[in-house]
Amino acid sequence: MKKFIRSLFLRNWGLKVFSILLAFLLWLSFIPEEKIFSEKTLTIPLETRNIPADMELVEKPEATVDVAIRAPNRLINEISAANVYVKLNLEKATIFQQDYPLNETMISIPPGAEVVRITPNKVRLKLERTKEALLDIVPNIIGTVKEGYRIAKVDVVPQRVPVKGPESKVLEKDVITTTPVNVAGLEESTIVEADLILPRPDLRLATPRSRVQVRILIEQEEPPAKPEAKKKK
Repeated sequence: MKKFIRSLFLRNWGLKVFSILLAFLLWLSFIPEEKIFSEKTLTIPLETRNIPADMELVEKPEATVDVAIRAPNRLINEISAANVYVKLNLEKATIFQQDYPLNETMISIPPGAEVVRITPNKVRLKLERTKEALLDIVPNIIGTVKEGYRIAKVDVVPQRVPVKGPESKVLEKDVITTTPVNVAGLEESTIVEADLILPRPDLRLATPRSRVQVRILIEQEEPPAKPEAKKKK
């Protein structure tokens, strides 16, 4: 009996293995494509949205996250970084929270796909309150006026402008400078418009004004007084 069973399995074994493989391939060919799933991982930029109006993002989170996506084979090749988005909504964020979890509800993916995992599953960022202050404007004068003339006075209009930024970055001792105003060779008073240069990139102007008037008053120098001649006795 044992010999019979053994010979049954071993007789034409190569043909039997081929038949099994062929049957498997045929079975696969009859499975609808939408029921065969694959997985791929994409590196997606992380977008921060809805930062509260009275807060500033001072420490940004990771620039990208890895998102593993599972989808039917007919769809998987159409999924790319162009149609997958990661959005972190900071509408309810506070200055006290620094770790923010990431979950599949924050991922925008094509219909029919699903998020398998997100790496990292949380990000760290820091918010500060927004501060506003009036800063003085100091004109940046370069060059030398024509010989025999001098700069009698320099005025800036306006003299101060409001700026905004993170609370730790807005220092009232700071000043705003202007782009260089060249007075080389001038012999007449003049008014020049100049752009404003903020003391650090974390700050921004709290007014639509981005230029100021620099008024330069130039006067002719008085010739040196001649020494009086000695009187003859």
